[in-house]
Amino acid sequence: MKHTEKEMKSLREDINQMWKLVISQLEKAKQAFLTGDIDLAREIASREKRIDAYELKIDSDCENYIALYSPVAVDLRLVLSLMKISSTLERIGDFAEGIARHVITDECNSLLGTQLIEELQIEEMFDMVISMLSDGFVALESENTKISGKIMAKDDHVDEIYHNALTVLTTHLQNNPAQIYCGLKTMLLMRKLERIGDHCNNIVEEIVFYVDAKVLKHS
Repeated sequence: MKHTEKEMKSLREDINQMWKLVISQLEKAKQAFLTGDIDLAREIASREKRIDAYELKIDSDCENYIALYSPVAVDLRLVLSLMKISSTLERIGDFAEGIARHVITDECNSLLGTQLIEELQIEEMFDMVISMLSDGFVALESENTKISGKIMAKDDHVDEIYHNALTVLTTHLQNNPAQIYCGLKTMLLMRKLERIGDHCNNIVEEIVFYVDAKVLKHS
């Protein structure tokens, strides 16, 4: 195996491990939020530094790869995409930690009640973004961009849930003004999920850039 192949294999293994960790963080964030599990939320917060370490290592390794081997065409596109993907995964990890902090410091879920949480479709938002992130992982592994449209359609659905939640929450808070503080905190949490969907979209754009040499950004 040539040096370039060995380095690239190592890079892809690192991004895969980072990706799996971020998916795990999101899945645990969903569980912690829905069950109010503070211990699980603390575990999520403590694992955030591992994601940061992956990003720093991948960034450094990608820069070294470019400096040492001067890649062109598809190899250059892959390295550039991996750098951006690792940065985006790190941001998603930050949002997962933010959701965990919400669980650790908050008693709003019990105050707002399970019925409102269901009406806001927060669990469905979690499922959507976890699915988007998992599908993105498969797309990079298989170098198959045919599922990119399906992933982006899920982001549209996440946006729709978020915008509908504004109306649902406004009506609820008009009838329950004492819950305004908790309502606003819940809306901020949903904003994190909406942003995770956007970041999953950005990852898909990078995969399409690498595989198909097409730029989807702003299109």
